[in-house]
Formats: sequence, C-alpha cells, structure tokens
Amino acid sequence: MFLRFLAAALALLLPAIAASAAPAPALHRPTLHRGVNILGYDPIWRDPAKARFQARHFAEIRKGGFDFVRVNLQAFRHMDAQNRLDPAWLKRLDWVVKGATAAGLSVILDEHDFEPCSADPIMCRTRLGAFWSQVAPRYRAAPRTVLFELLNEPHDKLDAAGWNALLKDILAVVRRTNPTRTVVIGPTQWNSLSQLPTLELPANDRNILVTFHYYEPFRFTHQGASWAKLSDVHGVGWGSAEDRGRLDKDLDEAAAWARRTGRPLLLGEFGAYAGGGTPMDLRAAYTAAVARGAERRGLGWAYWQFDSDFIVWDMKANGWVKPIHEALVPR
Repeated sequence: MFLRFLAAALALLLPAIAASAAPAPALHRPTLHRGVNILGYDPIWRDPAKARFQARHFAEIRKGGFDFVRVNLQAFRHMDAQNRLDPAWLKRLDWVVKGATAAGLSVILDEHDFEPCSADPIMCRTRLGAFWSQVAPRYRAAPRTVLFELLNEPHDKLDAAGWNALLKDILAVVRRTNPTRTVVIGPTQWNSLSQLPTLELPANDRNILVTFHYYEPFRFTHQGASWAKLSDVHGVGWGSAEDRGRLDKDLDEAAAWARRTGRPLLLGEFGAYAGGGTPMDLRAAYTAAVARGAERRGLGWAYWQFDSDFIVWDMKANGWVKPIHEALVPR
C-alpha cells in the first residue's frame, strides 16, 4: 500500500520537478536578420546640432533592406561623479529608440565602453551596473523589439573568468525590471568566435541572444588602420579558395556551437576598413561572402558600420555606398 502511494506521489511530483529544472522558454525574442551598427562616433551625443545622423536616416536604413540597428553607446563619458547619466544624453537616447522603432527597426542598445571596462574591471562593475540600473528601468515598457547588449567586446583584464562573473551581476540588474527582455551577450577576447565555449550563461534564462564578432583575416579587414597597429600594412588580398574555405570553417564552427548549446547566435560586427586603401571590389566581395555565409547558416548579422570608417552610407553624397550596400542586401 505504501509503495503504491509513493509511486503515485512521485508520478505527480516528477513532472513538476522536471519543469522547474528545465530552461525557461524564450518568450519575447524578436527576429533579427540584417542590421547595421550606428551612431558610435557621431557628434550627436555631445552636440546634436553637429549630428551627422538625422531622423530621416532611420527610414533610409529600413528602405535599404535592414530590419534592425545596433546603437553603439559610449555612456561612461556622459556620467557625473555619482555615475548619474546626463538627462540630455538620455533624452537623445529616447529620440533614437523612438525614431528607429517608428521606422520599423528593432534596436539593440549596445553599451560600448569596452576599452575602459577591460582596462579596469573594478571601475567597470560600478559604472556598468549604474548604466543598466538607469537605462533598463527607463525602457521596461518598450516593445520587445528593443534589446539590451550588456557590454561590447570584453577583453584584456576582463578574461573569461572575470567576464562570466561580471555578466551574471549585470544581467541580474537588468532582470529586476526587464525579466523577459532579450539581452545580448558575447564572450571575452573582443567577442571572439573562439571564446564562445568559455561563455557561461544562466541555464534557465532563455531570453539571451549570444553574439560574436568576425574580422578574419584581421590583416585584410584592418589593413591601414592605426588603432589596430596596421598603419603600414597594405596590399593584403582576399578571395582565394583558401580564404573562402577558412570563412566557411569559421562560420560552420559558430553554427555548430549554436546547435550544440541551443543558444541563438548573432554576428554582431563584421566588415573591412574603408580607409586603408583596400580596393572596393575586395571589400565588397568579403562583405558579401560573410553576409551570405551567415545567412546560409541561419545567423542574423549587423554590419560595421553605417558611416565613419567602414562606411556603407556616404553622408557627403547622401546615399548608399553601392558596392557595399549591394553586397549586404543584394538586389
């Protein structure tokens, strides 16, 4: 009699136990296909009167075949000594979110202070926590098409162990006010593909979109770039069978990781530097190969970037840089 009672009790309890242990379903993840990074180095944040980016550009991006923007925010410089964000800066951020949403674009709010954070993780813990404790509640009622990216490209002193510890704390800050908001998180070493296996995420938080960045081969994509210490590097080509084979191998690795872990994956940055003298046809060929390769594997992507130094929109000419735009969004 007792054994029958115990069996019946277990039959009732085990499904509940299994359900509590199972990952929570992703409830509010928008679909991201083709995106572009915007506003990282635009004067709009310091003096809107000098802004290159205008409201009409949201509609141009949507008409140009993109469905989301990744907004690069360097917010630490807009905080006071108590880590309070400048109200004028927040108002400008509201304008960005409203304008992009009205144009039919999803929006990733990317906290882009990766250099100061990676150099000083203790400072970063305080400031990054302060940033999200102000921004997350501000957009708690925003549509699900607004996503939060905790921090761009942790590296250096934010190694795997340090970043995994920090991301859990910062994610908890966001989850207090946005329990089902999609949060974008990438691994250490500049969101490196090779570091995806080191990323530790809460097992039952499924409203997380993992991101990685891809600029390989780096001597090709960044030739001539002073910040990459490649000022004197020129004439590096791309497009051989070996080059394309490496790209396929890398993207296969990314897709396999996503399948193995059950985590959705976004290619958050890629492109080839426009200012290093790389021929346009090579830049376009590389851009098209990465974009189509990601798409064949079911990965959304965001090109780096709208204007500035990897340029797909020419502000002076007031139009798309056609070879790069058509590489991203074929006619």
